[in-house]
Amino acid sequence: MHEHLTILGITLVILGYGYFSKLFSKYNISGPMVFTAVGILLSSLVLGNKAVDFNAEAVQIVAEIALIVVLFSDAAALDMNRLKAKWRLPTRLLFVALPISILFTYFTAQYFFPEEPALYLLLLALILAPTDAALGKVVVSDKRIPETIRNTINVESGLNDGIVFPVLLTVLALIASNGSGSSEGWFSYIVQQISIGAIAGAFIGWSGAKLSQFTIKKEWIEHQYLNLIPIALAILSFYFAEHFHGNGYIAAFFAGLFLGNTSQTLRKNVEEFAESEGELLIMISFLVFGLVFVPFMLPYLTLNTWIFALLSLSVLRMFPIILSFGYFKMDLGTRLFIGWFGPRGIASILYILVAIHKLGNIEGHEQIFAVASLTILLSIILHGLSAQPLAIRYAKKHKAEP
Repeated sequence: MHEHLTILGITLVILGYGYFSKLFSKYNISGPMVFTAVGILLSSLVLGNKAVDFNAEAVQIVAEIALIVVLFSDAAALDMNRLKAKWRLPTRLLFVALPISILFTYFTAQYFFPEEPALYLLLLALILAPTDAALGKVVVSDKRIPETIRNTINVESGLNDGIVFPVLLTVLALIASNGSGSSEGWFSYIVQQISIGAIAGAFIGWSGAKLSQFTIKKEWIEHQYLNLIPIALAILSFYFAEHFHGNGYIAAFFAGLFLGNTSQTLRKNVEEFAESEGELLIMISFLVFGLVFVPFMLPYLTLNTWIFALLSLSVLRMFPIILSFGYFKMDLGTRLFIGWFGPRGIASILYILVAIHKLGNIEGHEQIFAVASLTILLSIILHGLSAQPLAIRYAKKHKAEP
């Protein structure tokens, strides 16, 4: 019965938010906020039914497909030629600010949660490292904001999940090996996972793009399948890599990267899919967050948890951004603007599910996943409410290039 109520809830919220989405945006109410709220209403907190488990098959399937689509579409959207021309600001964020932020988060977590093992604290820092531009979508779509700033925020959120994920897998392998009493072979396992995943994904992405170009030129392909073929290639790359004992998620990222930079036509189709069918899948993931994560985290909320979550969204994110730009000709307002719009969203949600699925038993470490969940929940609310007002305020003082 609960499953039918969930399906009915998803249907109704899609209809309700779809009909009035533009009206909601006027009041700074975002899609993630609405879908998370509906998930909470359908959860054990309101209906009083049995709580849904993280490892429930439906939850894991949604997480798996959503992460494949997110990694693939983010990578496909990256125009490497364009990135070469405007690489300086995104590079600073990805290779200076990101590592500093992870280290700051790790050492701060040691102070707030000294009873937790170091590897779990590092896992927490990695879960909270990737950003999600979708939670402040107006910031990257408002043409009044300078394109350089919009592009910088967008590229950062598109690439940081792909950069962090291999490190996350390494930490999970270390935790799992410590749990079994043997750490032999974990390094070779990670190298195998990443290298085979990257090669398999690159092969599927490149060959799929070339085959598509050939069939398009011959006019053998119906237009409506142009949106479906890239996503089918993303899922194929996942299972192709897994078959050869590589990591499917790494494969999905590289498949998107090679497909998007081999065929501009397919890149546009991936973007169209991400804005429609992909958007639906992501919104359902936020519903799952409200349904599963919020009831789970409530018993573990402490004062330290609240303080750390707020620091993660502010100081631990913004200070590394200010430092990373160094002597760039960039005013403090712009640095703070970029720093604030580093929301924690879909990638962090899916990282938690991957971590719990890989580890199996998280007994005794629930605090780690509770603080990550609270940070995501606060980000959904705070970034959703502040995106439009702050974008308007910033645009008034920083005019877009003509």
